[in-house]
Amino acid sequence: MSVAALIVAAGRGARAAGEAGRPKQYCALGGVPMLARTIAAFATHPGVGDILVVIHPDDAALYEAASQGFAGRLRQAVPGGARRQDSVRAGLEALAGEAPSAVLIHDAARPFVRPELISRVIAGLDTHQGALPCLPVTDTLKLVAQGRVTGTVERDSLWRAQTPQGFKFDAILSAHRAAAKEPAREFTDDSGIAEWFGLDVALVEGAEDNRKLTTWEDLKIADELLQPGSARASGTIRVASGYDVHAFGPGDAVILCGVAIPHPKKLIGHSDADVGLHALTDALLGTIAEGDIGVHFPPSDARWRGAASELFLKHAASLVRERGGVIVHVDVTLLCEAPRIGPYRDQMRARIAEALGVQIAQVSIKATTNEGLGFIGRGEGITAMATATVSLP
Repeated sequence: MSVAALIVAAGRGARAAGEAGRPKQYCALGGVPMLARTIAAFATHPGVGDILVVIHPDDAALYEAASQGFAGRLRQAVPGGARRQDSVRAGLEALAGEAPSAVLIHDAARPFVRPELISRVIAGLDTHQGALPCLPVTDTLKLVAQGRVTGTVERDSLWRAQTPQGFKFDAILSAHRAAAKEPAREFTDDSGIAEWFGLDVALVEGAEDNRKLTTWEDLKIADELLQPGSARASGTIRVASGYDVHAFGPGDAVILCGVAIPHPKKLIGHSDADVGLHALTDALLGTIAEGDIGVHFPPSDARWRGAASELFLKHAASLVRERGGVIVHVDVTLLCEAPRIGPYRDQMRARIAEALGVQIAQVSIKATTNEGLGFIGRGEGITAMATATVSLP
């Protein structure tokens, strides 16, 4: 089943106008735009293919800045409409040209959605036309009229709806098209349209930390929690290193940090021998004490013969996120006499940023020679060293 993510980011967020009055989805949380965090959650999930973001027509420049590093995963953004349901329909129509089997519709203002929740919603679509993540209402609810309490609401059958809300693509597109023919009807979410249209929507378990950031106070608290010096992060910054080396063999290109560089030799290894990503994968695994790359992807396993090392890196990043971790910064140093790294540095940074779901500014690539000394100086191979900095709760 092919799955696309549709992220709704066209609102004005009047209750949370932030930096210089910019819409809340572009405000920084822990130094990273909220929308970038939301995109990253889907870009790094193995079950999600294309991603399309619906934006306000006035936000093109803000979107361009926030979406850096995800170019390979994003379809062209489309402008939204006056209401949320209009924006969602615009996104669905844009996806219809190369329609996926299913679509996950998600609010940009829920940047802390975890991969487990995304997986639960996708699994719900195996047997239903829709899947809605919910949490039970635990607070006592009261009816109030003219400032006076008039009654208590039974909460046994009440649930709090979240996003992403998943649907079979053709079904939800038909539902939205039908709703558009009745403009007087207002829907607060897509499951409301699905219910009205008669679709079968399953309930799946939501997550407390998948909260929607609505007010300026919400943004302020979230930002403070993500700051390295905050109470949440105090004492939880972990730094780990990784090291790898591969020898040269006959070939016509080397793959370094996800980029193929023309060269009269290639690096020899069980996978694609990307020495830079191997070192960085070990560094990330080190921050959560999860062994090394050989533990997770043993060279004795034929499945990984010739595999792209981005798979290993994304796996390590997903393990960090499962622990509630945030990747703060990564740094890779390549030691070789050739090829020259400089012309490919920014491309490497972009590939790593995309794989990790971080901003390109959080990725550093350095290179140096060995001044003709040792096996590196003799051009027999390439060594890489990497450092990863992670904030854990």
